[in-house]
Amino acid sequence: MTFLESIDRLLVKAETALIVLFLGAMVLLAFAQVVLRNIFDTGLLWGDPLVRHLVLWVGFTGAAVATSERRHISIDALTKFFPPRMKSIAHVITNVFALYVCLVLADAAFTFLAGEKEAGGMITLSIPSWVGIVIIPPGYALIAFHFVVKLVESIAAVFGNQPEPT
Repeated sequence: MTFLESIDRLLVKAETALIVLFLGAMVLLAFAQVVLRNIFDTGLLWGDPLVRHLVLWVGFTGAAVATSERRHISIDALTKFFPPRMKSIAHVITNVFALYVCLVLADAAFTFLAGEKEAGGMITLSIPSWVGIVIIPPGYALIAFHFVVKLVESIAAVFGNQPEPT
């Protein structure tokens, strides 16, 4: 196992733990909101905005895990009929393209985050709006890192006569 693969596995464990934490918080908070509204005729003012922002956090964290497990969105209608070496070359090309897109989106997300900070909006309870979206730039960076690991694996499969991990 290479150093990059070790970091990748460690990140996936941390990302998975975060997903469990975020999903648990979302379920408990949504359940509390339903009980408070239907039984006590009240609710948590900050509950719904927090759940909405946690969806964003779960989405980016889940996308990073999916990328690490090669379960991200891909079209393999043609590549599944390729011989192994050609399939690895196709994976190199698609990983380079996906990595580039993630880096461009991460850069745009940093710009967006800076604009949100400058605008000074609030979510609720005096929490700045940028706090809810701060996951976007590092989310794209995590996805990009996982694509780097997959790219290295694909390059090794092309030049090293070893099968690409599934």
